[in-house]
Amino acid sequence: MIVAFGIIYAIVGLVCVVLVLLHSGRGGGLSDMFGGGLGAQAAASTTVERNLDRITIVFSLLFGFMTLAMAFALD
Repeated sequence: MIVAFGIIYAIVGLVCVVLVLLHSGRGGGLSDMFGGGLGAQAAASTTVERNLDRITIVFSLLFGFMTLAMAFALD
């Protein structure tokens, strides 16, 4: 059970890293490579950016809750 939970935890962590890297920053991000860069003024208002923000928040919260659950399970 702990091993399966650890594997899921690692996968969620990697997905969080990829999602954060896909965000466009001040100078653009990896999302520019995939056609996400539409310019500095329009990039923050696109539907894709908003959905990427929401998905990143969900996975970050999931990662945080899993961290606490693993801390309590291993204690």
